[in-house]
Amino acid sequence: MKRKIITIDEDKCTGCGLCIPNCPEGAIQMIDNKARLISDLFCDGLGACLGHCPEGAITLEEREAEPYEEKKVMENIVKQGPNVIKAHLLHLKDHGEQDFLRQAVEFLRDKGIENPMLTEMNATMGGGKPHGAFGGCPGSRSMTFESSAQEGDADGHRPSQLKHWPVQMHLASPRAPQYQGADVLLAADCVAHALGDFHKDWLKGKALMIACPKLDSNQEVYHEKIKALIDDAKINTLTVMIMEVPCCSGLLALAKRAAAEAERKTPIKCVVVGIQGNILKEEWV
Repeated sequence: MKRKIITIDEDKCTGCGLCIPNCPEGAIQMIDNKARLISDLFCDGLGACLGHCPEGAITLEEREAEPYEEKKVMENIVKQGPNVIKAHLLHLKDHGEQDFLRQAVEFLRDKGIENPMLTEMNATMGGGKPHGAFGGCPGSRSMTFESSAQEGDADGHRPSQLKHWPVQMHLASPRAPQYQGADVLLAADCVAHALGDFHKDWLKGKALMIACPKLDSNQEVYHEKIKALIDDAKINTLTVMIMEVPCCSGLLALAKRAAAEAERKTPIKCVVVGIQGNILKEEWV
């Protein structure tokens, strides 16, 4: 399969080893005084090691590679102790990789190994979760579903056009099946509240992500996820819906910057919504 994975420039690598602690997955090892990618299946392509090489020898590239395999990674990680296990789980959580996080926690459960993030996960969930169960908020589990009704009924009730979960950008993964080759709608949080026909006119037939360009933290993750949608999920189109207020334009700027850096070219449409629910502008950018 073709996916993003690290590449190491042997000529630039000085063998300092600073990248090793920053790859808890064990994809990089020192061999013959050089950092080497020992197996494609250990590299998740999220780039935790990037920025730790003083020589700039490590970069990401898209190429044919073995699929990343969480079970194999966990077999390597548990040998390194609870601190490395916790670092790996946090790595998956911070990048919104809920499917891989679930697999990792299930691996610990099946092997009878203590989950070092159990306390934090139970606090997030409100406690009461038995040891070894899925370690994230239940509301962040990736799922797809179908609505039985497609049109409004005689009383004017309209069904939801949302076909998957989650939708918040920090929780949603570009690797989830709903985004593969899809028409994606990236909407500012306030859009659906202002636009009365949001589901019928804009969400129907699209995969959704939502974000707030003013209040959300760690938005560099959003930048990487949009690039992953374009390059890895190979989305068909991206529609960015924002409110007319100035701070909302940051979401469009984020999408345009990510698209400019992506290897693939994907059409982007901008839709600006007025605070009274009217469409002020609709254009391809």
